[in-house]
Amino acid sequence: MAVTLPDQQAELDPGRDYPLASHRPELLRTPTGKPIDELTMQAVLSGDIAPEDLRISPDTLRLQAQVAERVGRTQLARNFRRAAELTALPDDLVLSIYNSLRPNASTKQQLTDIADQLENEYTATLCAELVREAADVYERRDILA
Repeated sequence: MAVTLPDQQAELDPGRDYPLASHRPELLRTPTGKPIDELTMQAVLSGDIAPEDLRISPDTLRLQAQVAERVGRTQLARNFRRAAELTALPDDLVLSIYNSLRPNASTKQQLTDIADQLENEYTATLCAELVREAADVYERRDILA
C-alpha cells in the first residue's frame, strides 16, 4: 500500500520512489520554493542560489518520514518529523537546546521551559514532547542539574 501525500496528487512508494532526489525530484523544493533540479553549479555561480536554498525543507523531511514509516522505520520517521519542526528555529536556539539536553546541564524547570517555548512559540510539539520526556527520564536517573 502506498502512502498518500497530503499536498500532492501522487502516492509515494518507497520501492519505486526512493531515493526521492533520483526518482521523484518534482516533489522536492528548497525552503524558498525552488525545485531541486534548479540547484546547479551554474545557478550558484550566477547568484540565483541563496544560502537558504541549500538547506533541507520541512516538506522534504516530512516526505522522508513517510518513506521511513512505510518501510517500518517508525523511530526514524519520528526523527524526521522532529527535524522538520526544527527547521523553523534559529540555529543558535537549536544549539542552545542541544546543550541544555546534556546530562547534568539543566534543571527540570529549565527543560520544561524549553519545551513550553518549542510548543508555544514555534509549534514544535513533537520536539517539545521529546524535551519533556528527557526531563522525566533525567529526573528518574538523577542527572538533572
